[in-house]
Amino acid sequence: MKKRVCLVAVLLIVFLFAGVDAEAQCSICTKTASQLGEKPAKALNGAILYLMMSPLLIIGFIWWRWWKTQKNVEQA
Repeated sequence: MKKRVCLVAVLLIVFLFAGVDAEAQCSICTKTASQLGEKPAKALNGAILYLMMSPLLIIGFIWWRWWKTQKNVEQA
């Protein structure tokens, strides 16, 4: 069980760092960013990634609470 938790933690860290250089722009955002310049385009891309992570963190927290509750139910 401890190995599984470590694996999930390592994968989470890898995915967080892999997302830093990701290009998360749709075609409209790409066109807008190309007109803004390099620095504002990077800021726009960072904001898109930030907004993408919020729902994922909420879902992850809900999953974690569910997993913790299920673990306690199985032990009882």
